[in-house]
Amino acid sequence: MTKTGYPQSIRSFQIFFTTPLTNWRFSALLLLLPLLFTGCTSAEERLEREAAAIHERVLTLDSHVDTPLMLMREGFDMGRRNDPHDRGGKLDFPRMEEGGLDAVFFAVFLGQGELTEAAYALNHQRALDIFDLIHDMLEEHSDVAGLALTSGDAERLRSEGRFAIYIGNENAYPIGKDLGLLQSYYDLGSRYMGLSHSRHNQVCDASTDGGEPLHGGLSDFGVEVVRELNRLGMMVDVTHISDEAFYDVLAVTEAPVIASHSNARAICDHPRNLDDEMIIALAENGGVLQLCVLSAYVKEMPSSPEREAAFEALRERWNNFQDLDEEEMQQAREEWWETNSLYPAPMATVADLVDHVDHVVQLVGIDHVGIGTDFDGGGALEDCFDVSELGNITLELVRRGYTEEEIEKIWSGNFLRVFRQVEEHAQSVAKADAANGVQGVALQTAANQ
Repeated sequence: MTKTGYPQSIRSFQIFFTTPLTNWRFSALLLLLPLLFTGCTSAEERLEREAAAIHERVLTLDSHVDTPLMLMREGFDMGRRNDPHDRGGKLDFPRMEEGGLDAVFFAVFLGQGELTEAAYALNHQRALDIFDLIHDMLEEHSDVAGLALTSGDAERLRSEGRFAIYIGNENAYPIGKDLGLLQSYYDLGSRYMGLSHSRHNQVCDASTDGGEPLHGGLSDFGVEVVRELNRLGMMVDVTHISDEAFYDVLAVTEAPVIASHSNARAICDHPRNLDDEMIIALAENGGVLQLCVLSAYVKEMPSSPEREAAFEALRERWNNFQDLDEEEMQQAREEWWETNSLYPAPMATVADLVDHVDHVVQLVGIDHVGIGTDFDGGGALEDCFDVSELGNITLELVRRGYTEEEIEKIWSGNFLRVFRQVEEHAQSVAKADAANGVQGVALQTAANQ
């Protein structure tokens, strides 16, 4: 800086306009002009502007959020900006605008309960109630968002100036042993099915159950579930399932699969994440690993005994959040928020998350990685706490040298490619059935007889 308070480049520029413009001064002025327009801006500021412009241009898609859990909360409104630090969740339409998110999958999530006919029926009804919540919300806010059903709807709704809201099922538990419910969920708008959650179910074993396997991978019924999902054009989601079930799925499926919110085990050693052999197999299948921002799956975090004890007591008091009526569930959620506020979890950073991107890209290439945050299901980073801060991921990708084409693949291109291929496979099956005079597929299996 000069004593005048102006940058030296501007001060020098002023001198040229107070001195006769000889040929040598004119030539020097041409050399000085770039300094005039860049000298006031740091390299970091230029990087931030570049990243912001890229983030604005590319189609952004988040393949998994649990925001329907927030729709159950009295007073929560998707149309207003809620406070993420005061029970306002991680996502609403104003913050989607701030974070530049174009499309998102809302999860119809049901925790794992008993494997009984009564429990299946109860949780199927609960799933229907969640679908209703999503549909009602979209009807209320039809001017800013629409239900997306095909791989092309994200771009179509974006061109209309509206957010694309997709639906996916997290946990096949509510279908019980009735394959026909997959068609029902598809008709309600679901476009992927996660096969299990934290515990083993009737479809497959889970990665984090801790008990003895029920099936050693996929059950016989689970094989039929994968085949029916292929037929319908619903993506198979291998998130949460055991390693053995993962490989069983790849042996059965005739279409690429997704991991809607998982990370790389080589970077963070957690059974919920995929190891290198699994990532390679996923890439060979043509599938995609959608990285989540849940810190415990991003980086091995320091333990917090007080937090762990508090949440363990909470789970014991509320029966691990199973078999609760609506009033009990609401009370349990409120206590969860209070406990989380008293004992906040340590968090990883965006840089830690992009370490996973780097690892996957180095292992199998740019075409098999994306983003599925798990916001409102535990997802949060120190510098990407809610949807309004998603641009920080793009900034870190730019900082590490990823091109705009590569960033678009990460943000939506890879996932939508898989989505299209699943749709195309279902269409080819339907055409073959029609050509052979097949009117439909027998949905009842021996497990349901």
